[in-house]
Amino acid sequence: MTDTMTEADPATRPRRAESLHGRPATSDRRREPSPRRRPTLPRLSPRHWLVAAVVGLLLLFGAALAYLTADPSGREVGLDRLSELAGAGAVEKATFLDEDARVVVTTAGGEQFWVAYPASDSATSALLQELTASGAQVSVDAQPGKAVTRIVATGLLPLMVLAALFGLFFVGGRDGGASDIRGFGTLGKRGGGRATPPAVTFADVAGADEAVTELREVVEYLNDPGRYAALGANPPKGVLLFGPPGTGKTLIARATAGEAGVPFFSVAGAEFVESLVGVGAARIRDLFASVRAVAPAIVFIDELDAAGRRRGGAETGGSEEREQTLNQLLVELDGFAASAGIVVMGATNRPDILDPALLRPGRFDRHVTVDQPDRAGREKILQVHSRGKPLAADVDLAVVARRTPGFTGADLANVVNEATLLAIREGRSLIGMPDLVEAIERVLGGPQRRGRILGDEVRRRIAVHEAGHAVVAGAMGQEVHRVSVVSRGSGLGTVGLAGGEEAVLLTAAELADRITVAMSGRAAEEILLGSASTGSEDDLARATEIAREMVLRHGMSPTVGRVRLTGSAADVFLGGQAATGELSQDLRRRVESETARLLDAGFERAADVLLAHRAVVEGLVSVLLAEESLEGSALERHLQAVVPTT
Repeated sequence: MTDTMTEADPATRPRRAESLHGRPATSDRRREPSPRRRPTLPRLSPRHWLVAAVVGLLLLFGAALAYLTADPSGREVGLDRLSELAGAGAVEKATFLDEDARVVVTTAGGEQFWVAYPASDSATSALLQELTASGAQVSVDAQPGKAVTRIVATGLLPLMVLAALFGLFFVGGRDGGASDIRGFGTLGKRGGGRATPPAVTFADVAGADEAVTELREVVEYLNDPGRYAALGANPPKGVLLFGPPGTGKTLIARATAGEAGVPFFSVAGAEFVESLVGVGAARIRDLFASVRAVAPAIVFIDELDAAGRRRGGAETGGSEEREQTLNQLLVELDGFAASAGIVVMGATNRPDILDPALLRPGRFDRHVTVDQPDRAGREKILQVHSRGKPLAADVDLAVVARRTPGFTGADLANVVNEATLLAIREGRSLIGMPDLVEAIERVLGGPQRRGRILGDEVRRRIAVHEAGHAVVAGAMGQEVHRVSVVSRGSGLGTVGLAGGEEAVLLTAAELADRITVAMSGRAAEEILLGSASTGSEDDLARATEIAREMVLRHGMSPTVGRVRLTGSAADVFLGGQAATGELSQDLRRRVESETARLLDAGFERAADVLLAHRAVVEGLVSVLLAEESLEGSALERHLQAVVPTT
């Protein structure tokens, strides 16, 4: 019915209302008493009984301890006072309490006090004889009740408490407790399982067009799994998302579920691995049982390498629990029918250590790379994260994207958020371009440290160092968009270069240019100030890394030869090895000699550029000392006299 119930008009209201059974209901008609229902007590689960048992046992344990440690009535006196009273015949009654190790004494005057047992049995016997000789009434109370209580409190009760806690730990998850050791337990309560699809769709994903294209087939399968079964096709059962941290693997998985309109179960691989054997396998069984009940659905396992490491290797340590967990996961992946409508998605930045059985056809056979976005992708990501935020007219997201090479989606989201916070801190209602520029610097180097007091000589050395970087980078054809001598984090100054980190392939000449730019700060210090400083440490480390990569990985040394001798530390996270073997001493000496030659060549080349443009360097130093930062058109005017090298 679409009509709503409203109050009747007084003129048309009936005089007598009809009862539910159609008979007139009068005010003087007595209602028949309804039969009284017997109150029902809520049914207690085993977990509730165990909790009550633990509480009761603890209370009983506390009461027993209080009973055992209670002192006798009266005040305490020393043995000397008792001997004095016994010698004077003033002790009327003395009771030895065996369990308490106390002597309760009543004097002839009715006063009552107690004395602790002497330190030795012989002294206790002497005290007993002394009291007996004084004519006092002496007795010994064995205190059998306290003896039994002591045995129960120190032996039986702790065991009962431990047994109850152990039982609570095992059966707590049957009633939705947080300590289900045998099943997955609180998956839904932790937010891992969603009965409704996520609100995120592919429209909220930017900078990962190739990944979205690959996953549209998964969406089609989830929307109509029967079509795949009718044609006898094998549907995509497992999708592996791999790439560097912060590139949006979890977001893409949630967007896939949101685009398909299916429930999304998100768990971490580490949640399946416990110290007790069999726990992880049981949790996987319970998880997939829950997913089958609401299929079609998506199961997303983040950090898949935590549960899917290669079996039998040194990295797994032969863990039986980890292997059982992986075996159960493999069984569950094989158990999906074509019409089940379940897709398992995993994410990792270590695909090289996954077990081969996990990656074979029929399991995680669809591999999707989620890499760092390019310039166009970064601009789209910035547009997504700035959606709904008040941007000033001077904001150019394309410029921001050009200044953030190598940034992931998480980094760009952090940039937009930092810019918003800066605008709020300054009391502005719009986010301006200076806020975004400062946010980039904060993400790269940390907040400004203007409170750090530096001497004039130190400030000039920093300015010379950064000016040298800027001039040589301009001569190498790199775009310099900002130079600053403001301290940030552990750095004393910064030079912003745009676009140089996105090259897919690098020639030996381009790598040599990068070494030259890295060595230019040190060269500027030696030319203009006569000596170098420790401020070149990071530059020297970067230049050394590039030179060693040229020699060891890329075969760009005529002395060592066209051979790959080792891997890169960065490859460990994306399929490589840290090292392929030990180098001989002779080969190691040749590698070190060739590395030093490349560094010296880069230094000499940077020095030649700086000597040819010394006036430009000194002019830039003067401006930096006065204004601290230089960017945009003002920086371009100073660098326009720099002649590019061929």
